[in-house]
Amino acid sequence: MTPAFTELDTRRLGPLRRYFLRRPVAMDVVVMALFALPALVTLLLEPVLGVRQDGTDRVIAIALALAGTAALYWRRRRPVLVSGCIGALGLVCVGATGSIDGFDLGLGFMVYAVAASRPARTAWLTLLALCAVLGVGVWLWEAPMTELDVPAGLVATVGEPGDAQPGVTIESDQRAGTITSMVMIGLIAMAIGSSVRNRRLHVAELVARGNALARERDQQVLLVRAAERSRIAREMHDVVAHSLSVMIALADGAGAALDRAPDRSRAALDELSETGRSALADMRRVLGVLHEDAPSDPQPGSPDLAELVERFRTAGLGVRTVGLTTELPEDAGFRLAVYRVVQEALTNALRHAPGTPPVELTLRRDEHAVTVEVQDHGPAVPVSQPAATEGSGRGLIGMRERAGVYDGTVDAGPWLDGWRVRVTLPWDGLPGERGAS
Repeated sequence: MTPAFTELDTRRLGPLRRYFLRRPVAMDVVVMALFALPALVTLLLEPVLGVRQDGTDRVIAIALALAGTAALYWRRRRPVLVSGCIGALGLVCVGATGSIDGFDLGLGFMVYAVAASRPARTAWLTLLALCAVLGVGVWLWEAPMTELDVPAGLVATVGEPGDAQPGVTIESDQRAGTITSMVMIGLIAMAIGSSVRNRRLHVAELVARGNALARERDQQVLLVRAAERSRIAREMHDVVAHSLSVMIALADGAGAALDRAPDRSRAALDELSETGRSALADMRRVLGVLHEDAPSDPQPGSPDLAELVERFRTAGLGVRTVGLTTELPEDAGFRLAVYRVVQEALTNALRHAPGTPPVELTLRRDEHAVTVEVQDHGPAVPVSQPAATEGSGRGLIGMRERAGVYDGTVDAGPWLDGWRVRVTLPWDGLPGERGAS
C-alpha cells in the first residue's frame, strides 16, 4: 500500500522549523525559557536597580514566575486549563506584589496556544477572560503612581542656562499603560494563533485529500487485479473445460472404434491432437495478456462458430444449428462473448447429456439484440461416472458475467426433458444475415 502523506510532505520547511515540528516538546521548553528568563532576570536585578526594596515581594514574585513556567509546559496539551492557571497566578502576583511581573507575556503565550488549537470562539473568550481578570487586578492593586527622579541638568528651563534646577520628581499613572500593553499582546497573539490554526487546517485538509486519493488509487489497482484474475480464470475455465471434454470424448470414441473401424479411430485421434493444439494456443493467448508486449489476436467470429460446432460433432455430439452464419457486430468483445456462450453450452451438453438427440443451437439477431439459445433433450444413456460429470458452476457464472458486460440476460435451467440455455445480448444496429445448416 502507498505510505500516508504527512504535513512534512506538503510543506517546505527549513531545518529549524522541521526540527521543532518533529519535537514539539523542544518548543515547549523554548516558550518556558522566554517566559521565565526575562521575569527572573528583572526580579534578581531589582535590588541593584533599586526599583523594589521589599525582599518578601521579590521572593513571592520569583516563586510565582517559576510556577507559571511549570504551567506553560502543559500549554499545548491543556491550553484552556493552563490559561486559567496563568490568569490565577498573574492575579495573585499583582495582589501580592503590586506588579504583573511578566504575566502579560504569559497571557500572550496562552492566547496563542488556545487560538492555534481551538475554535475562534474559545480563543476570544479566553482572551477576554484573561484581560478582564488581569486588568481588574492591575487596576486595583498595582501602584497607581510611579515616581521618577530626574537628575539636575536634564530638566529644561525657560531661564538662563545657569539657572538649571537641581532636580525634580515626576509622577505618572502606569496602570493604563500596563493594561494597554497587555491587551495589545493578547490581540497580537490572537492574530498569530488564528493564522497558524487556519494554515494547519488547510494543510490537514490537503493531507487528507492526498491520502484519500492514494487509497482510492490503491483500491482501483486491487479491483483491476481482481477483475483481471476473474477474467483469466473465466477464460481458462472455458478453454480447459471445453477442450478436455472434447478430448475425452474423442479418446473414448477412438478406443471404442480401434478394432472395428481403424480409419475412424485414426481420424478421431487426429482430431484429438488438433483439439489439444488448439487448447494450448488458446491458453497461451489468455496468459499472454499478462505481458505488456503481448500481441492482440483477432477474436472469434461467425466462421469460428462453425468450426466450433464441427469439433463437437466430431466428438460425437449431434448439433442442429439455425442462424449459425448470422453476422455478429464488429465488436471483438461481443463476438468473444457469443463464442464463449456457445462453447460453454455445448460443453455442458456433451458432459451432462451423453447420447442426447441432436442439440438445437439457434443464433438470432434483430435490431436490438443478439440471442443465443442452446437446448438439449437430456442424456440418452445413464451416466456411469457421476463424479467426472460434476461441474463447478463457474461456467454459468462466466456466462452471466459476460452477458452483464452488455446488460444482457441469461436464462438457464431445465426445459422439457433436457436443459436450455438462452442468452440475450442487447445491441442496436441493423439485422444481419440469417442462415441455416
